[in-house]
Amino acid sequence: MYKVAILGCENSHANLFLNHVKGSKYSELMEFVGVYSDEKEAAQKLADEFGLAVAENYDEFVGKVDAIIITARHGDNHYKYAKPYIKNGIPMFIDKPITCTEEEAKEFMEELIENNVPVCGGSMCIFADTVQNYKKIVAEEQYGKVLGGFFRAPLVADSPYGGFYFYSQHLVQIMTEIFGNYPDSVIATENGTNIDCMVKYTDKIVHLSFTDNIWNYYASVSCEEKCEGEMFGGASTFVAEFESFYKLISEGIQPQEYKDFFAPVYILNAIERSLKSGKEEKINRYE
Repeated sequence: MYKVAILGCENSHANLFLNHVKGSKYSELMEFVGVYSDEKEAAQKLADEFGLAVAENYDEFVGKVDAIIITARHGDNHYKYAKPYIKNGIPMFIDKPITCTEEEAKEFMEELIENNVPVCGGSMCIFADTVQNYKKIVAEEQYGKVLGGFFRAPLVADSPYGGFYFYSQHLVQIMTEIFGNYPDSVIATENGTNIDCMVKYTDKIVHLSFTDNIWNYYASVSCEEKCEGEMFGGASTFVAEFESFYKLISEGIQPQEYKDFFAPVYILNAIERSLKSGKEEKINRYE
């Protein structure tokens, strides 16, 4: 039985995963041994509901678990929480945003690679049927040459958990799942409390609309022969996300290369730079 600890439990991920394991075959394959959060009330509430130990510090489970789930609300905590466990080489689920700065993304990734740490996580939205369908349409050019697309997802611009970075990886990762992880540049502008972006790939342009506290998701693709678009939800996508984590532990299957896993951090930073400069900004890549 795999022993797992949860670091950061202020959002819904911890509850979703715990409830999923509790009522499924995984209850005999995985044991959650404890939880840590900077917000002690959140940790205690989860511990009381699921019978978990509450750690005083985020490094308390080093050497005691086979894997960790890092799902703190603030992305700035993810690398900090992961760091004590990296030398052990244990698998990690890391929630969105993976981290918030390019400098930290580079350091984090290089340390994971050096210690051969398997990782998965990011946005659960990529597992939505709509996203996977449009990914297939684009990859196979089912409607001829692909011209671009339009995507919309929520934003919590004034979040105390990192502001723009708190929720924005969902929209960026929906785009990268369909069109690829490495666009060239972006120009972003504020539209009231919303943010609109034009993202340039080598041969296509994708439009992103971050809607502040409007909890709807929309995706569309534009091709030579046809355009398709629809609203979609992600209520059950955490099941596929959890399956990905379990395969990481049990089979060593890492769904993305490290540089692809961290690519959204560079796109988000370019968007923020464009908002500040009012200009088109190059999207950096890991070198």
